[in-house]
Amino acid sequence: MEGSEKSLRYFYLAGSQFIDEIKDAFSKLDPKQVEAFIDAIVNSKRVYVAGAGRSGLIAKTFAQRLVHLGIKVFVIGETVVPAARPGDTVLCLSGSGETSYVVNTAQIAKKIGCKLIAITSHPDSTLAKLADVVVVVPGRTKEDLASRDFIARQLTGIHEPLSPLGSLFEVNAMIFLECTVVELMKRLNKSEEDLRREHQNIETLG
Repeated sequence: MEGSEKSLRYFYLAGSQFIDEIKDAFSKLDPKQVEAFIDAIVNSKRVYVAGAGRSGLIAKTFAQRLVHLGIKVFVIGETVVPAARPGDTVLCLSGSGETSYVVNTAQIAKKIGCKLIAITSHPDSTLAKLADVVVVVPGRTKEDLASRDFIARQLTGIHEPLSPLGSLFEVNAMIFLECTVVELMKRLNKSEEDLRREHQNIETLG
């Protein structure tokens, strides 16, 4: 038992760090940004979501919840996505705010006349500067890690969290979006039963 517990040292240490980082991130959220985000979703005709890699997966989970809420939503890159129109909303997730695919998507959305929402850790990024609504979700990104000098960090007593690459942004973004779903449920007068009725019911049985 003792050897087994010792082998999980980093598992529990990482979990403890994640919880502390999530609490810290939420304490830094700007309520005005959160309110603007929720208002934009509530007042959208149609919502398009975009993100690359793991951030893209987080965007998809939010899109699924919007479907359950009865909001018309599409995941950019899928084959069944209709043409966007002026007045539609495009939500882009990128921790760095510089991911080429996401920035290109944002630029196209602005040319079309869509309202652009950005969720990022960097308010001065290209994506954030393009956006009509920005939510700054703290979290270490791959670019943050690559740009910091290891020796300088050690000498100044700054130590990186154990979570690899951009995980902190992705986890914080996931929880932020799940919390907005709860707020949206209240504002749209939706119950959990309402969401359940909209859940997919054509699934492969195996």
